[in-house]
Amino acid sequence: VQLQASGGGLVQAGGSLRLSCAASGSIFTFDVMGWYRQAPGKQRELVASITRGGSTNIPDSMKGRFTISRDNAKNTMYLQINSLKPEDTAVYYCNAVSVGVRPYWGQGTLVTVSS
Repeated sequence: VQLQASGGGLVQAGGSLRLSCAASGSIFTFDVMGWYRQAPGKQRELVASITRGGSTNIPDSMKGRFTISRDNAKNTMYLQINSLKPEDTAVYYCNAVSVGVRPYWGQGTLVTVSS
């Protein structure tokens, strides 16, 4: 299975973006899918995750502006980001995991937020 992240770009602070992660196969096979980000010089961090059943997990530091969703029929996961801040500038990666299988990673999509 391959994951293709898209939707990044240059946006002004306060703006919004919706990132997409399209899978080459059925995403219903994955136990959990998630979005991570990595800013320059920083470690990769979890932004949000969603289970096959639709339960979401968003770290406290991300709550309020990030919304994760998935469309099993379209084999696509989304990340809606509102009220973007310059500190949200990072490469955003999508991830998919299943028990007993190595994690899958997309190639990343760059989000740049100007002040």
